[in-house]
Amino acid sequence: MALEQKNIRNFCIIAHIDHGKSTLADRLLEITKTINKRDMMAQVLDDMDIERERGITIKSHAIQMEYSYKGENYYLNLIDTPGHVDFSYEVSRAIAACEGALLLVDASQGIQAQTISNMYLALNNNLEIIPVMNKIDMDAAKPEEVADQMVDIIGCKHEDIMKASGRTGEGVDEILKAIVERIPPPKGKTDAPLQALIFDSMFNTFRGIVAYFRVFNGEIKKGDKIKFAATGKEYFAEEVGIFKLKQTPKDVIETGNVGYVISGIKQASEVKVGDTITLISNPAEPIQGFEDVKPMVYAGIYPVSTDDFPELRDAMEKLQLNDASLTWVPESSAALGFGFRCGFLGLLHMEIVQERLDREFNMNVITTVPNVSYKLYDTKGVMRIINNPSEMPDPTQMEKVEEPYIIANIITKVEFVGNIMSLCMGKRGVIKNQVYITTDRVELTFELPLGEVIFDFYDKLKSISKGYASFDYHPIDFRESELVKLDILVNGDQVDALSALIHKSHAHDFGRKICEKLKELIPRQQFQIAIQAAIGAKIVARETLSAMRKDVTAKCYGGDISRKRKLLEKQKEGKKKMKQIGNVEIPQSAFMAVLKLD
Repeated sequence: MALEQKNIRNFCIIAHIDHGKSTLADRLLEITKTINKRDMMAQVLDDMDIERERGITIKSHAIQMEYSYKGENYYLNLIDTPGHVDFSYEVSRAIAACEGALLLVDASQGIQAQTISNMYLALNNNLEIIPVMNKIDMDAAKPEEVADQMVDIIGCKHEDIMKASGRTGEGVDEILKAIVERIPPPKGKTDAPLQALIFDSMFNTFRGIVAYFRVFNGEIKKGDKIKFAATGKEYFAEEVGIFKLKQTPKDVIETGNVGYVISGIKQASEVKVGDTITLISNPAEPIQGFEDVKPMVYAGIYPVSTDDFPELRDAMEKLQLNDASLTWVPESSAALGFGFRCGFLGLLHMEIVQERLDREFNMNVITTVPNVSYKLYDTKGVMRIINNPSEMPDPTQMEKVEEPYIIANIITKVEFVGNIMSLCMGKRGVIKNQVYITTDRVELTFELPLGEVIFDFYDKLKSISKGYASFDYHPIDFRESELVKLDILVNGDQVDALSALIHKSHAHDFGRKICEKLKELIPRQQFQIAIQAAIGAKIVARETLSAMRKDVTAKCYGGDISRKRKLLEKQKEGKKKMKQIGNVEIPQSAFMAVLKLD
């Protein structure tokens, strides 16, 4: 039997990190009996180990629930979204595939930075928002206070707010009724040309890439010849189906419904989130809003032993099938041998990729200092994008360098405002706005260079605000800056993996700290080692690691001083010779320590 469009509801759950999205999704699946008791576990939609351990959602998921209300059967498609700021493009495409959203707010924490940014995403897509106050069973819950915040910020009425607890299941029935009553059914014409939005994809070892889509107009049948608008690639739809707990094949996916298509695609780069699927025989216009995902942070990934380079390449290729937002190109470094320069959506994304390489492929890797991409204009006026500090030409050939800026929204308690301001000013930030959400919570808006944020900004923000501040950002533009390339020399040789592009005002300070840190971490050798930080030809900081010396004068007791001097001179000559031919192994901890400088 064909689904009637008026009985379909497509919705997502949006919230700040750790406000209970996955737990509420578990209860919805349990109450609609989509999952039987035996398969039930916490975070049922999160299928990666890392997601379960960290309690975060990395990949979005979709699932269809059936719900009877007033004698009619409704089909509710839940499109789960990742909560973290690094994955905001995925969130925006998942939101575009829905008509409504549950906006979750934790009753003990109140409204946070990402609650607001995700709410604006939903409003820009004209979604019907159902405000839900979650975790009302907590001892620390402040329902009245949080309800007032929600009324002020979302602009809803007190009686519109649903009160629920994802853990105990209290109030979840009311949420299901609200989904059916308040969220409009999909609008779309069955007889129009096929137009379906891809909002996610995943890799199946046996079948290739599975694309998840939402049909806006027309319908897609098994065996259709389809075309992807952004890539222009054409395929044959071997299997289409809907999402129960497992993928369930169907003959046709109707207008307004959510489903998947398998067509034997082997290249992750061919399926792009936000692309439009249409029929070759009767093509439609692509859906607006598609953009290629742009990496924000770049870092080098190298195998610990250079012999493992082919295995690392295989691992990266397999990982990219599951994570289309990871980009990489091969590069080589004098200090570390062959490796890859990888582009990540943000620091969390980088951490997760590193962890997955270790777990899923048993690859132990060294990651270099993360950096962002810069625009470089040479003296002839030609612009180049630079993703790696070692690509920087000589300062005499450069006209100017531009670096990316972000707008950062920080929501915090009033008593931490002074500390947060001094942290942001120290990172070359400019305050743009300060709004009091309630008497004790304030929203600060800063413009900051992205390069300053990617090191340790988030950790410091959390520690000075005792974990209370929440942070959300999005890129705005590139601006001219006085940036210099800081090189690190060990024993006169440049260690290219430790080079960094840094603002002129911080360069001396940063150079001194790195030299001090390396002095602690590099093991002492038989000869003296100079650790230097240089900008161009100018040395700005130096530390000396003294040699381990044997007491060669031990056997001289008494006698003339010239005998001792002769032995010491001989030792000195030996050390000199050693220094010329000796090379210094830099331990892996030295590359990581740079991230934790303070």
